[in-house]
Amino acid sequence: MHCPFCKHPDSRVADSRVADDGGSIRRRRQCPMCDRRFTTIEQCQLMVIKRSGVIEPFQREKVIQGVRKACKGRPVTDADLAKLGQQVEDTIRLRAQAEVPADLVGRAILTPLRDLDQVAYLRFASIYENYESVEDFESGIAGLRHRETV
Repeated sequence: MHCPFCKHPDSRVADSRVADDGGSIRRRRQCPMCDRRFTTIEQCQLMVIKRSGVIEPFQREKVIQGVRKACKGRPVTDADLAKLGQQVEDTIRLRAQAEVPADLVGRAILTPLRDLDQVAYLRFASIYENYESVEDFESGIAGLRHRETV
């Protein structure tokens, strides 16, 4: 890491700490040339490959906004949505891949959303899984009922 003060091409790590719920590492560094200290924050950038082939950074807020639409009028709080967004990000990061398909993000949303609110789950699933008929909804409801009895 280059020193931002004297531009020396190396620095020594004095301290490292996990930050941002494990999503980044904060490091205190010291330059061996000028002895000045500075802080760096290292993050693993998670990228999403859209169906169109476009690659963009994963955004937890984008997940929350999409789920918020499905939860409109339901007894779901902002804290619930924030927790769901964190669960989705954790699920995706566990795959240990730098780039994940958008389809995987959608599938990672379904399980915690089903546990949060079944009506919101059906709304989201109807768009995500392209429900085209009443039978599709009936199948989704039957799946929810089956999970309740198991």
